[in-house]
Parts: sequence; structure tokens; C-alpha cells
Amino acid sequence: MATFSLKRFTHQETMKSIRQDHLLSLFDPHTSYFARRGVDLAPSLPVLRAAEPMAAYGGAVPIRQEAEAIDIDYEGIARVLMTPDETTPRELVDDLFFVDEMATPESMDALRDEIAKLPLAQRKKLELGPDPTPADVAVMVRLHAPDILEKMHAESLLVSKRSFQYFQPANGNGKAFTAPTDKQLRTLEAVFDDAFDQMKRGRNSKVYVFERADEVWLLVRHDDPCKREGALITSGPSSVYYRPEVFDVVRYDRKTGELSVNAGNCKKIYDLYREKIGLHLFDDALHFPAGKAKFTLDPLRTDGEESLVCTDIDGMESVVLKEVQYFWGGPEKEVEIRKASNLFEAWKRKNRKIPERARISKAKFEVKFTDSKTPRMVAVTNSNVTSFTRDGDATAVDTWMAKRGFAMVPGEANA
Repeated sequence: MATFSLKRFTHQETMKSIRQDHLLSLFDPHTSYFARRGVDLAPSLPVLRAAEPMAAYGGAVPIRQEAEAIDIDYEGIARVLMTPDETTPRELVDDLFFVDEMATPESMDALRDEIAKLPLAQRKKLELGPDPTPADVAVMVRLHAPDILEKMHAESLLVSKRSFQYFQPANGNGKAFTAPTDKQLRTLEAVFDDAFDQMKRGRNSKVYVFERADEVWLLVRHDDPCKREGALITSGPSSVYYRPEVFDVVRYDRKTGELSVNAGNCKKIYDLYREKIGLHLFDDALHFPAGKAKFTLDPLRTDGEESLVCTDIDGMESVVLKEVQYFWGGPEKEVEIRKASNLFEAWKRKNRKIPERARISKAKFEVKFTDSKTPRMVAVTNSNVTSFTRDGDATAVDTWMAKRGFAMVPGEANA
């Protein structure tokens, strides 16, 4: 289930932004569910006539009146969506989730471009009329070309992932890589289903592929562990038991041969992706071994402030070290964190430096980019994890880390 939150659709204005016949078509498969909840979706006689006053529009003159206005029980529908129960259809939740996510002007333009590529017979089913709203377009595509809506929504999620774990290839770049075939994707989905089922995450995997310049991105949709939450229904307090849906991102860099993954906090899922993608796309489950470090923070100790130079990097103006984390280890696994607005300046004033025996396990940098007035934080670990506050920062920062020695070259990293 994409999400169990239907809050957006509990506001009548959200539903009223969708053309009435389109809205009823979206709800049509679920009429029996709404009927059980006391809402009759069968439209009554038209209530708005061309000769009637326009006060309902708040003084604004509409582009045109709809041919007929239908007396829809918006209040009743909102009440049902506000109080979901264990019988709420998963398909209904998914429909409303995808429509709400894609009902933006930018998504409308992209969806219309995709509609134009469809065969004529399918385009006729998606006739949008002269002045559709973004919500109208999203609903029609959900009704008649749902795969397009889901894939475009999936693509929009790629840029929302800003923290990745990197896995380097065992032997350099290895063989030339091409995007997975449909057969390979179905195989991966079946393998993922078996693994997620063992992890009590259900069997609903779907893998989407996107090619971007020298990168191939896989977006993996799957279920999360079940949740039980409190809910209010007509008879009083109750609870809802459901399985949320999540999206993981796997990115393969053709230039470096590296795999980078964003999959929450479950180590088993990271192992699943690196092993099964290695096996089914590279013929070797150990193609992306665990434990090979991508990043090192040693340049902070060996090069000092020189490691922060970025004048040779397009898109970057300055880098300031704001925080370091030392791992001293020992039976107590001691960790020490040092913070300042500018650590190197603070150390110079006190005639200090990074301790020789300290293992630098994490650092945070404040980076000023040329396209922004406000500096942004970049966090790097001394292993294979990095995070950004904006996805577009990755390219410049990756280049800077490689030139200053923070990022290891594939084939040179040690286990």
C-alpha cells in the first residue's frame, strides 16, 4: 500500500479539483465499499444549470461551465476517507496516492508528452478536453494508462534520495554493462519477493529502470513490515492494520563500475541488492563485495586545509570543515565529536591538529555552491556512506572528493 494517509482527499476542495465524471470513474470500482460505509456514489440529477448564478465561484467567472454538474456526496466521501478501516481497498489507496502525487503542473506536462507517444486507440481513451487541470490529467492516466503514471512517479522519486551506500566492484569495472532486460527484471522481482517475504515484508516487488547518461538507476518498490494504527470509525475508536509501501534506489555508474544504494536502515536489504544484482546482472554474487571502502577521511589529517580547496571544481565556491567524529575504540567503543563553525581555524588558534592515533570515522562539511546563496551540509563517513541535502550537489561534490583524495578509485580500495 503506497501510504495509508488519505488526508489530502479528506478535504473536499481536493476532490472538487477533479472533473466530476472523472472522479466518479476513479471511485467506480469501489462503489460497494463506499455503500457499506454509508455513501451512495450513484449520481443524482444535475444541480447546476447554465442560467443559474455564478456566486458559487466566489465572483470569478469560470472558463466554461461543465455540461452537467453532478450532486456528489463530497462530505460523505471525505468522511469515509478520513476514517479508513480494515476493509479499505488497497487499490483505492494506491489510486488516490498516485493521483495526488502527480497532480502538479510539471507532472501534467510530462504526462501529456507520454500520452502523445501512445497508439491512437489508447490516446482516444485519454481524451483530456481543451482545459484539463493537472488532477484531471493524473486521473485519466491512472484510469487508462496506470503503468505510465506509476513509472513517472517512480522517476520523480529518484531525486529525493540523498544518502547512499557505495559498493565497489571486486575487480575494477568488470564487464561492459547494459540496462537489464525485461526477463532479468522479472527474475529480480521474483528473487526480491522471496527475500522480502522471509523478512516479513510481503511479495509485491516492482523494479523500474531509468538510464541517465553514464548511469543506470533501478527503483525498487516493495512493501514494508505491517503497521497497526489507531483510527476513528462511525462506531468509535478502532485500529487499522496495513502494510506500507516503500521505494529504494539502486544506482550503477558505468564509468566507475560502482553500485550505490539508498534502502533505509536495514543491512539485509543492502546485502540483498548487492548480491542479487551482482548475480543476475553480472553473473557473480560477489561482484560487489561488502567491506570495500569508497571514502577515506585521511586527507583531513595529511593535507589539512589544503584538502578543502575547491577552486578547480565547477559549481563549488568554498568548503568549511564543521564537524569530525573520532573513533577511539577500546572495550567501551569510545567516540569523540568535535564541532565548530570552522574547525581548522579553531585548531590554528589553539595550535592543535587532528590526533595521529585518532581514526576519523565521519566528517561534516559546509559547502557553498555557486548556484545558491545558502551553504549546504555534506556528510561523509570513512567507509562507503555519503549524504547530501540536495540531490543536484552530488556531481560537484563527487568530483571534489575524487580530486582531493577523499574518494578511492575502484580497484585501489582495500577491504
